[in-house]
Amino acid sequence: MTALFVNGAKIDVDVEPDTPLLWALRENAGLTGTKYGCGIAQCGACTVHIDGQAVRSCSVTVGDAVGKKITTIEGLAQNGVLHRVQQAWIDHDVPQCGYCQSGMIMAVAALLAEKPNPSDQDIDNAITNICRCGTFQQVREAIHAAAKA
Repeated sequence: MTALFVNGAKIDVDVEPDTPLLWALRENAGLTGTKYGCGIAQCGACTVHIDGQAVRSCSVTVGDAVGKKITTIEGLAQNGVLHRVQQAWIDHDVPQCGYCQSGMIMAVAALLAEKPNPSDQDIDNAITNICRCGTFQQVREAIHAAAKA
């Protein structure tokens, strides 16, 4: 058994240390908001926070995540109140199919924690998640709205 600290709670997962964190979260912890997209850290659908930094969980092993604070999309809202990025996503009708959105939201939340008022260039540099539906304009609008919230 390996203990992970996820969304403020200790979770025991019965996996090998070299198991990708993505699979431990989804299959062992039942946190299915983190999605599998490409498996090679390119698309961003699996983005979570580790110690406040956005990371692609398909490329991080469980062994590397031990002792660190992991936040998934399920842990972003606090006390029943949506995170400002989640609310901006709703207000600006960002999701279409929604598959990539949890990873995108996690990447944006990390960006705003680092740069509270990002420029378009900051957004372009930091948000490399791929959305097959092409909602990038709505994403940009929602990021700017969340920055002002």
